[in-house]
Amino acid sequence: CLSDPDPHVRDDHAFSGLQKMMRAGQLDVATVQAMRVRLLAMLRGPDAAGFTRPFAALTLAEVARMDRIKPFLTADQRNELVDAAVTYLSGVSDYRGFDEREGWRHGVAHGADLMLQLSLNPQLQRDQADAMRIAIAKQAVPAGDHFYRYGEPDRLAAPVFHLARKDFFSSQEWELWLAKIVARVPREPRTQAALAARHNVVAFIQALYISVRETGDEKTQDALLPSLRKALRELG
Repeated sequence: CLSDPDPHVRDDHAFSGLQKMMRAGQLDVATVQAMRVRLLAMLRGPDAAGFTRPFAALTLAEVARMDRIKPFLTADQRNELVDAAVTYLSGVSDYRGFDEREGWRHGVAHGADLMLQLSLNPQLQRDQADAMRIAIAKQAVPAGDHFYRYGEPDRLAAPVFHLARKDFFSSQEWELWLAKIVARVPREPRTQAALAARHNVVAFIQALYISVRETGDEKTQDALLPSLRKALRELG
């Protein structure tokens, strides 16, 4: 039903029902493990209509949330989930969001939601976090001339904020990471693709800047604020 073309079946009933049961603790570990295997296959499989993979990612975010709150995945299973999330988000090329008749697809946002739950997990490792940063950076500047307009930059910024709070990366490493994103924005925005890149990156960096600026965590601010301010100045 997560692949159903009817948004009421897919979103209002299938996903919302699974989310409610999982958050209420109504599904045992064996059931969730079976779901995990099936959802990973959906995430990696064909998706002609564009609904299957985004909703598999969104439901896997609930699996990751359960594991974050009360760990039940093995280290190998958690690593498999991180790898699948990285591969999926890196490979999203369908940037459709909301359609009044067909509902949501929202592949980038749903992939970012999975990244968010993984970024919050205290058992996340540095190499996993680094792979996640690479995938997020790729989608911060989507290919072609697509302008994000369904909140994707905010969703992409959320896991980055929590990765920054883990002390995996130095301020210099964050500066380099942000500089590589900014470098992908053409300095002379004379094409639709250049304008889209600037629009998307500014929205992403502004969302991250606000989150970091408003947090009371001085270590996170010290690690990211100088680089975020520099990036915003360069984007002008």
